[in-house]
Amino acid sequence: MSAEPDPATNRRRRISAGWAVVGSLAMLALSFASVPLYRAFCAATGFGGTTQTAKTGPVKQGERTLTVRFDSNVARDLPWRFEPEVAKISLRTGETATVFYKVVNTADHETRGQAAYNVSPDQAGMYFTKLACFCFQEQKLAAHETAEWPVVFFLDPALEADETMKHVEEVTLSYSFFAIKGSAEKDLKINAAAAAKPKS
Repeated sequence: MSAEPDPATNRRRRISAGWAVVGSLAMLALSFASVPLYRAFCAATGFGGTTQTAKTGPVKQGERTLTVRFDSNVARDLPWRFEPEVAKISLRTGETATVFYKVVNTADHETRGQAAYNVSPDQAGMYFTKLACFCFQEQKLAAHETAEWPVVFFLDPALEADETMKHVEEVTLSYSFFAIKGSAEKDLKINAAAAAKPKS
């Protein structure tokens, strides 16, 4: 005949189980919060080459001139041609520049994409400031549509006081477009199914 556990042992087990549940829920909440927190951290610090954003341009120009190169990539499952109209420019700190990217949807149907972007070297991200960019929202192109999308930016003159930027002469802005799956493909399937139905 086994002895029943005493009330103190039962209480300790319930407390331990309660803490385990609370810990699990806290870990779950942190897993959902980690992505926006990481993005906020990168945006605030320029970590990983994350660029900054601003509503207005700089008040004054700086002294240094750097080369800004433009890179473009497209994921395999997105049927777009995407490239900058110029490969590089020379830009003085504090001067605002506008560069266009040309994009062509080579598919016979509408497609949608979203750009990921960064700047290299990583420490330059804190000083690369965008005023306007196609990368801020999802982009949609009709079948065989061609478009030109601008990015308006400046290099913050504050980079001149940063020791880690002292020997940096060239900065690269890189974009990678990824396909957004969803409504366009769904609409295409619905339209194809409707067209295939025999008329009564």
